[in-house]
Amino acid sequence: MSGASFRFVTGLRALATVIVLLLGVAGSAAQIAIPAASPVAGDAPARQVAVVPAASDSQIAARLQDILLATDWFERPSVTDGVAFIDGGADTQDRRSWATNLAENTEGVVAVVNRIAINADVGSTFDRAVAESAGLVQEALQAWPLVLLAIVIIAISWLVSMLVAALARRLLTPRIDSPLLLNVVVRTIAIPVFLLGIYFVLRVAGLTQLALTVLGGTGLIGIIIGFAFRDIAENFLASLLLSMRNPFAGGDMIEVAGHTGIVQNLNTRSTVLLTLDGNHVQIPNATVFKSTIKNYSSIPSRRAEFMVGIGYDSSVSLAQRLIGEVLTTHPAVLDRPEPLVLVDALGDATINLRIFYWFDSAAYSPAKINSALLRQTKNALLKGGIELPDPAREVVFPKGVPIMQMDAASTATAPQSAPQPVPLAPEEEACDATAEEGDLSSESSAIDQNAGRVPESEVNLLKP
Repeated sequence: MSGASFRFVTGLRALATVIVLLLGVAGSAAQIAIPAASPVAGDAPARQVAVVPAASDSQIAARLQDILLATDWFERPSVTDGVAFIDGGADTQDRRSWATNLAENTEGVVAVVNRIAINADVGSTFDRAVAESAGLVQEALQAWPLVLLAIVIIAISWLVSMLVAALARRLLTPRIDSPLLLNVVVRTIAIPVFLLGIYFVLRVAGLTQLALTVLGGTGLIGIIIGFAFRDIAENFLASLLLSMRNPFAGGDMIEVAGHTGIVQNLNTRSTVLLTLDGNHVQIPNATVFKSTIKNYSSIPSRRAEFMVGIGYDSSVSLAQRLIGEVLTTHPAVLDRPEPLVLVDALGDATINLRIFYWFDSAAYSPAKINSALLRQTKNALLKGGIELPDPAREVVFPKGVPIMQMDAASTATAPQSAPQPVPLAPEEEACDATAEEGDLSSESSAIDQNAGRVPESEVNLLKP
């Protein structure tokens, strides 16, 4: 055979070999299992389903039934067909789920339909309760070291928070005058220390998410409580601001929200006043904070006034001088600022004079001083020849008044006038204070001594 013929035969053999190999690969590929399409979640098993199962339906059913019977967990279990239909009864849901997992992991099972019923008779329920109780006791016995550690951590956290609160109170007491504000700041510093201990306990117990929920829910609970108790929170914040700003102190006489009285108490809800008629008035702190406060005790000197009407025939300058002498000589009237006697208006029958004077409100009663000055002013004006006409009874007759003469008989039968009261002695009229006016001292101290039981006096945020 020539060399060309030999090379031709060799080439044919190689080509035949390649064709045989390709045919073998194709045949083998036809026998490879075809993967199933992607199943719908929850409706088909996650593993691949063989096209040609290795075991028959009867073998699969017998194997599953033998395993279920061997556990003694199920009553009359039965399995039919390649799609495993499991029937029977079980005591718990966990055992029912276990049967489903067993069937899904068995070779040759395409799908599982679990029709096992949970037994709910009284006996089985009691047995399950006993079993669960025993399990809880066992878990509690196993967890007691963790519980003991949690108790120790909480106790240490509480002690540390108390120490932090005591230290904060000692450092902040010279800087914060309000006791309520001091308590709020101290608790704001101490409470996070205790919450950190609670957070650490929950972390040790493996409840990290619950720990974050507790810490994050604290603010949410505060907001909910704030909306639910809005009025109470408003009064509390108002009491906090009032104790910080101190617009009045205990024992001051103030006028607020239409009430005038002596301040007795400021608590977290209301301000307690003792009125001049001896009654206690509780005003909500929110109302006090938003209202106009007139404090009669913040400045010792206080101005008062009264008005006097004199006749048109009287000398105005003489009346002013006489009233000025009364004011300057009275011991309760201050020299500075000086008293004033001014013409206020020209009335229908009188010239009205308005008198201004200053006095010490802490030492003297405004009502008593006003009484004494009116009495002395009236005496000084009448003694000086100043007329004090009554506008309600002043009658003017331009053409005079006719005089009628009465006979003796009519005079004899005329009714006798009522006896006139005995006038006071001149020195008693001119004195600075009569016995009825007392010593002109302020009645605030006497009223305060007879205050009795002050409402809600357990907590007082006022400075004495």
